[in-house]
Amino acid sequence: MKVGITLPTFAPSPAAALATARGAEDAGIDGVFAFDHLWPGANKSRPALSMYPVLAAVASTTRHIRIGSLVARVGLVPDQLIVESFLGLHEVSGHRVVAALGVGDAKSFSENEAYGIAWPALEDRRTSLAAVLDQLIGSGVECWVGATAPVTLEIARAAGATVNLWDVDLDRVEAEAGRGSATWAGPLPLEAAPAARKLTDLRAAGAAWAIWGWPSSVELVSETIRLAGLQDRRD
Repeated sequence: MKVGITLPTFAPSPAAALATARGAEDAGIDGVFAFDHLWPGANKSRPALSMYPVLAAVASTTRHIRIGSLVARVGLVPDQLIVESFLGLHEVSGHRVVAALGVGDAKSFSENEAYGIAWPALEDRRTSLAAVLDQLIGSGVECWVGATAPVTLEIARAAGATVNLWDVDLDRVEAEAGRGSATWAGPLPLEAAPAARKLTDLRAAGAAWAIWGWPSSVELVSETIRLAGLQDRRD
């Protein structure tokens, strides 16, 4: 099982995100991921860095760590812009990109509304998701789909994408891993020993990746990986 982290992009400057990415690469962490939000959670007063430029900057300042979205939301920008952005990242990173995509939900609607961005109907967003996946996977980009709804998961499976599950229980991970490739993302305990136990359990459940969103430090992640026995056994 590979281990990744989300970057601290809810900030006025990219300095911390870039430093974290370089530190993660030096520490042997497998991947770094950025959120696609216009503000963090319900707090509209806090800044949020734009995902695509952050990932491009990370790609240019790292050598081998995987970089990805968590997740790029269909319906926030035009479909073709999503495709071209990931194809560009795919090239400048040396094919290290994970294009994790989603159709959004009620929690993200307010971001579209605040900026006057049309919010397509769910079925239209799912149609767009399938079309974007077809182009990206056809171009050799690794794709994940962040979802829990069966209809959206079926679109992911049909396209050959990996399923990404946010903070679901181990039974759900095991069930989805039994149907195809599945990854997990979410918060972990902020102490190494219990976090290591969770990583061990996720691996046993069949998760291909565990993405820690956001840990307090790269050092904590490294210690957790060591305690979980994952540092020399990346599947």
